[in-house]
Amino acid sequence: MIELSKAEFSVMEALWQGYPAKASDIIKRLSDDTQWHEKTIKTLVSRLVKKQAVTFEKQGREYIYTPTIERDDYTQKESRSFIQRLFQGRIAPLVSGFAKTHPLSQTDIDELKNVIKEWEDKQGK
Repeated sequence: MIELSKAEFSVMEALWQGYPAKASDIIKRLSDDTQWHEKTIKTLVSRLVKKQAVTFEKQGREYIYTPTIERDDYTQKESRSFIQRLFQGRIAPLVSGFAKTHPLSQTDIDELKNVIKEWEDKQGK
């Protein structure tokens, strides 16, 4: 799977909001959240093309960009990698450490319970 820097991930987020997209669309989406210059964003898009995270088609004088990876696939891969590196692949220390410093909402608790129940059902418990 492709490795993305934080800045490249921001560009991908802007592209995942709606694609295919022109460079001007990506720039507009990022302009609310960043102070990046247009040229910086275009450089990041070019890097993503070189990494094969994004493809493009030329239509007249414009380039139209499309991601080659889905957001869910990328975030799942990154989540697994993060949990493996920091918690030796165990999720419980991550969740309990987070819950100790950040109160969990009832929605978070319900979602966690549902995930555990689904897992148990699949395991036949």
